[in-house]
Amino acid sequence: MRRKPPKNSAIPLQTDSLAKIPWLVHGFSTRLAGFSRAYGGDALNLGFTKEDSRVAVERNRAAFVHAVGAFDHGRPWPLVTLRQIHSSIIHCVSSEPSTQLAGDGLITRTPGLLLGIQTADCIPVILVDRKTKAIGVFHAGWRGTLNRIVEKGAGEMRRWFGTMPRDIQAAIGPGIGGCCYEVGIEVRQDFNSQFAYASALFRETLESDPVREKYPMLFLSARAPGHTDLPKKIFLNLPEANRRQLLSLGLPPRNIHVSSLCTVCRVDLLFSHRAEKAITGRMMSVAGIREQT
Repeated sequence: MRRKPPKNSAIPLQTDSLAKIPWLVHGFSTRLAGFSRAYGGDALNLGFTKEDSRVAVERNRAAFVHAVGAFDHGRPWPLVTLRQIHSSIIHCVSSEPSTQLAGDGLITRTPGLLLGIQTADCIPVILVDRKTKAIGVFHAGWRGTLNRIVEKGAGEMRRWFGTMPRDIQAAIGPGIGGCCYEVGIEVRQDFNSQFAYASALFRETLESDPVREKYPMLFLSARAPGHTDLPKKIFLNLPEANRRQLLSLGLPPRNIHVSSLCTVCRVDLLFSHRAEKAITGRMMSVAGIREQT
């Protein structure tokens, strides 16, 4: 994933494979170079959060839309977003909705619309059908991933536009990585019940205990805490889970790009709901179609 030189104040990230498609505009925002003061410095918060002012967010959105090139004759394209509910609900849009839609995926084949989903740890996914010139954007948290939102999104693109998996270019954007996404045993059980490859999505480590490490002899007696084993920490690799879904659909591996950026590891660059104790902004991942002349 590369950075695109700024055209205004926003600095979007782009995937090389998508940047080569002449009729496509796309970008993954960072937290840098915006107008918000709520999250430290000049933050590019693109979500209407309770800590930030609406005026600042609107300025940030305008800057980001301009930075990704979503405008004609100086006028910005309509930005279509969702009230995200951690579902597998996907909407096909051909114009700017009159009311806000609820769900976690958007698809279109209409030029001049910018589709956007917001994240601050969850996984953003952009699907682009180079043959039919159709696009989709999806918000994949663990619930959406468990409910196969990316698989369903590709299926909806096929239903509406005739999209075939071999024609899709996919970009899995920055999100919380398998290095940092600790989950409970119930999440692993849910994934095990749904995916044959679930074991490859999880890793375990032993909980660290400084007291045990410093005084190991204390833990050899029959007295409390006795001979108990340290509890295990379970980590889920959400980007890989979504990549596996795309592979299972029939996308060639070379057609799937996965960002190496983890939101928790890179709070200098990205917003992270988990790392920042829920007091954080929102990034946006967008895609749109240029009118071809």
